[in-house]
Amino acid sequence: MSVITLMCGSYCQGEQLVSLLREQVRYSVITDEEIVAKAADMSAISRKKIENVLANKPSIFNNITHEKERALAWMKLAMAETLLEADNTLIHGLTGHLIPDEITHVLRVCLIADMNYRLVQAGRETQVSEKEAVALIHKQDKEKAAWTDTLFGQPDPWSASLYDLVIPVDKIKLEEAVKLVVENLRSEVIQPTKASKRAERDFVLAAQVEVALARQGHFVSVAARDGAVTLTIHQNVLLLSRLEEELKTIAGSVDGVTSIETRLGKGFHKTDIYRKYDFETPRLLLVDDEREFVQTLSERLSMRDIDSAVVYDGESALDLMATDDPEVMILDLKMPGIDGFEVLRKTKETRPNVEVVILTGHGSEEDKATCMRLGAFAYLQKPVDIDELSATLKRAYDKVRAHKRA
Repeated sequence: MSVITLMCGSYCQGEQLVSLLREQVRYSVITDEEIVAKAADMSAISRKKIENVLANKPSIFNNITHEKERALAWMKLAMAETLLEADNTLIHGLTGHLIPDEITHVLRVCLIADMNYRLVQAGRETQVSEKEAVALIHKQDKEKAAWTDTLFGQPDPWSASLYDLVIPVDKIKLEEAVKLVVENLRSEVIQPTKASKRAERDFVLAAQVEVALARQGHFVSVAARDGAVTLTIHQNVLLLSRLEEELKTIAGSVDGVTSIETRLGKGFHKTDIYRKYDFETPRLLLVDDEREFVQTLSERLSMRDIDSAVVYDGESALDLMATDDPEVMILDLKMPGIDGFEVLRKTKETRPNVEVVILTGHGSEEDKATCMRLGAFAYLQKPVDIDELSATLKRAYDKVRAHKRA
């Protein structure tokens, strides 16, 4: 049977449409939560981190961890396997966009309405004020826009190019919308064919290859057709032939792959350089209110293949501790608001395994003694020799890795 994917604007009666459709066609419903849960169970990535990708809240350390790219790879595999097993299924949410266009027995439906209609619906469904409803609608629309922009380069999540049916529920009754969906669902164009069922199997294989590559720190576009896999490299690389061989070796290890071709994408000749990512590299956070200094420091460390995230005050550092997973911190002492001493103290109380390197231009021997007593890994003075700092970070990284192994 054909599959329905349903993308809805907030307060556009999506749940009501799903309920009426289930009565009409007896389809089971798969939600984003179920795809996320399956992806989390299959991978080593937490549900929360995968949910953050859907909500456009990637980790501040994504340039180090590439959790967003890895989560997308696992979600594709979760969706591909779900679709292969699905029968009479309605996929409700953002994850329906992961299904390739080549799978033609999928009816892609979008529900949307103008802001006035959505605000009226919000008033009926919730107790929030109009101002709060406007803010919530804009926030959720922004998340959906980021999602479609990531997948398709299309920042308009309601674009007709993404769907077979775009239904304006402010201009058509819900019962008529259901009838329209059912009529299109029975169209010959949407019925499964040998080609569309083969495309389902191709989707599974492509997703398996993408996951295999992501596990090894590689992120390229993957397509498959009857066992023939095409890998598209989008970033420039200094040793292209070596990269191609490594990609082919990894992809060739996946069952069902019969041949592999590599191609260069549209962005290959831009200045970005392709790098294989090492997920063992600890997540480094720089905390300093001297913006020019800390940005320069981040760039200098990056030239030594040490990537980092940056915040400019102690409060932001502590907030990030609650939402992300820094493992090594370079911390200034003298900052407005919450100073470095307090950040160090609270960090070691709540996250004792985070290694903190103090880097200050205003410290004293007494300050050094205090910091070491509070659990700092090292105490350095500005201006710091970059080689000395790099060596200190290496020792901190070694300690983090030893703790992980233990």
